[in-house]
Amino acid sequence: MNSPNQTDSLHPLEIQVLRTLGMATTEEFLRDPELVQSTGLAPSQVSMAVGWLLTKQLVNLVSETTTTYVALTEVGTKFQQAVSPPEWIIQTVQAGAQKGQSRTVKDLQAIGQFQPTELSRAIGLLKKEGVLSLGAGGSLENTGEKSTTVEALRSLLNQIHEGSRPLDSFSDNHQALLRQYAVKRGNTQEPFRIDDHTERAYSLTPEGRNLLPNLREDAAQEISQLTPELLKDGSWRKNSFRKYSIHLRPPRLAVGRRHAYREFLDTVKTKLTSMGFQEMRGELVETEFWDMDALFMPQFHPARAIHDVYFVKHPSHAKHIPEPFLSQVAEVHKNGGTTGSKGWQYSYDPERAKRLVLRSQGTAVSARTLATNPPIPSKFFSIARCFRYDQVDATHATDFFQVEGIVLGSDINFRTLLGLLKLFATEMAQAKDIRFFPAYFPFTEPSVELHVRHPKLGWMELGGAGLFRSEVTVPLGVTVPVIAWGLGLDRMAMVALGIQDIRDLFTSDLEAVRNMRRQM
Repeated sequence: MNSPNQTDSLHPLEIQVLRTLGMATTEEFLRDPELVQSTGLAPSQVSMAVGWLLTKQLVNLVSETTTTYVALTEVGTKFQQAVSPPEWIIQTVQAGAQKGQSRTVKDLQAIGQFQPTELSRAIGLLKKEGVLSLGAGGSLENTGEKSTTVEALRSLLNQIHEGSRPLDSFSDNHQALLRQYAVKRGNTQEPFRIDDHTERAYSLTPEGRNLLPNLREDAAQEISQLTPELLKDGSWRKNSFRKYSIHLRPPRLAVGRRHAYREFLDTVKTKLTSMGFQEMRGELVETEFWDMDALFMPQFHPARAIHDVYFVKHPSHAKHIPEPFLSQVAEVHKNGGTTGSKGWQYSYDPERAKRLVLRSQGTAVSARTLATNPPIPSKFFSIARCFRYDQVDATHATDFFQVEGIVLGSDINFRTLLGLLKLFATEMAQAKDIRFFPAYFPFTEPSVELHVRHPKLGWMELGGAGLFRSEVTVPLGVTVPVIAWGLGLDRMAMVALGIQDIRDLFTSDLEAVRNMRRQM
């Protein structure tokens, strides 16, 4: 870009920035604040003009430095000018003690000086540091100890009130305190705000320097848009219009659309329903009975270690398990019941069956469906969110989607299952290579594992399948063969969408999401 005609398309803001940078020698550069001061433009105008010039390769980015600054929020300014919650609590408790009056937490809340959450947090801090103790009747008593945290907070409030400062100018202990009391997502009522400020330095490229003699002097008076007023009074005839280049790339428009993984899940659901499958639904919080016991997984057996589950703390147990399923499953575990099996030969614990967990496998939804007396023949599917305590890596996550399914019918057999699994692998995962391996699961016999080849990661397991054992179906009231499968939808999506790390399915990188391959 060294032709005088090519300067015609430059915006007045670009011309102003170019002239300012041209005042520096070839070896020198100007930073953002210096450009703002020298041009007299607003920071946003300078940033916009520099962005255009970088695209046109008329300006170079010399350096980029990011510094973390800390400043006071409105809440922090109020604390600095008046008093912070822990300071106010100490003063109020001391003032009450001098008058012979005790103060409880409810008394402090009734005064209304601070929100209950602020008071609760401050009281917890003061009790932890031994500044306050709890007396008779719930009264708060001052122990005479001093709070190092309160003193540090007051010092930081006074220092930062003078103006924002780099975070690394404080000691490590003060930095930790600042981060603890800084604004976070979901909690804006904090005294400090921590922000990253990026400062850049720019210089002219040789092309940009060659344009300096040809820059227009009257660029600021040029008209960039033809308006009705200009047409009405005819003043457009007396003005010059800014020229533009049709060779420049237009700005990229990011069109809104569904997330690629959301589209994949919808596609799986559409394909299954089009095949005649009915959708099953279940709860994320499940009892051990439906998650494991109903699937003939004994309460003592090491097979339960396969599913390292998350236990619910409160409430920890369900109120009851519906009958006759509890009794019938218990009999199967004890002695096989009416299935012809010997069972597991142990004393079944009904209370443990009531224990609540986060659903660890979609098969729990299938078990509940079998207990609803489904029609024969019929076929069901579920897209179930499951949770397992697992080491996160490229192919494992602690929460994941499973596509779970069952088919009931008197003529159902193992060959039917293998045909469905092959169909799922080729149609949904878009896998080119698949293979089956013998497997063991407490609730199916025979059992099989489905593996597919990922273009980059190689062979990986999609999930397990098999024919439900009579120990599973008979206690739930089903007497015909039932084939079942539970496949990892996240892994299927990795193959279909060309993703090499399961965590990328949930990335916050918008550019990566926009470029994510769509399933055909």
